[in-house]
Amino acid sequence: MTNNNEKSIDVLQELNQFVNDRIQGYKHAVEVTKDPAHQSYYNDLIKQSQQFSNEINSAIGSMGGSPQNSTTAKGKIFRGWMDVKSTFTGSDEEEIIKSNIFGEEWAQKAYNDALEHKHELPPNVVQMVEKQKQTSLATCERLRQMEKAAD
Repeated sequence: MTNNNEKSIDVLQELNQFVNDRIQGYKHAVEVTKDPAHQSYYNDLIKQSQQFSNEINSAIGSMGGSPQNSTTAKGKIFRGWMDVKSTFTGSDEEEIIKSNIFGEEWAQKAYNDALEHKHELPPNVVQMVEKQKQTSLATCERLRQMEKAAD
């Protein structure tokens, strides 16, 4: 495996940890929301995130790397904090949405970090990462609209 492949694999494995955080975050949102429409949307986002993870893992595999199925330590800490917070505040829809917005903003940072290495990534992988980033950005915007409606 070339050094460039190793760097590409590292970048994608790190990105996939954030995508896996996204999956776990929306699974948590499904569990705590009381709004059926929100629950359905969060389930759609879980499926979308699983597809993103599969795409990233496929790219990693094509470069000779091992799939990444773990999450970040920061994501685990954040989900733990949200559990504690919901114990004291209840499952407030606005707080759930705010947490999801925070997660999508965090995902944007992960996509931007990955794209800082786009000169090391194959063009088709850069295209995949950019497409996922745009989808995450659209999700963030929809969540902001949901937050405004919850006010």
